[in-house]
Amino acid sequence: MPHTTDPTKPCIFCHLDRPILAESELALAFADAYPVSPGHTLIVPKRHVRTIFDTTPEEYAACFALAREVKDLLQVRHQPQGFNLGVNCEVAGGQSVWHAHLHLIPRYTGDSDDPLGGVRNVIPRKKKPAPDSAA
Repeated sequence: MPHTTDPTKPCIFCHLDRPILAESELALAFADAYPVSPGHTLIVPKRHVRTIFDTTPEEYAACFALAREVKDLLQVRHQPQGFNLGVNCEVAGGQSVWHAHLHLIPRYTGDSDDPLGGVRNVIPRKKKPAPDSAA
């Protein structure tokens, strides 16, 4: 999978080459070019900013509101049994495209041997919370 780790190159999300699935005044949603599951969608603010934390409160809210709308669309189209919603920020957080974006990933029964912990699995040794953990 190619990575856009050079922030001086043209932004692939500002110059989109794929259909828009949903849109609001401040945000867009479109299919991930390298989906990890059927329906994997990206939600981005229309304004170019580096991370989700660089958005205005209105852009932040618009991205998460659009994620809800797209979740309903994906539920009808793909009938997943669950979802992960994640954001990668900066190099240490796994970000590879320098335009803020949310990953809305439909999950399906059997797509992972052990889905318990969901997003905790991004750091393998930290994937299982303690049995008495409130996380």
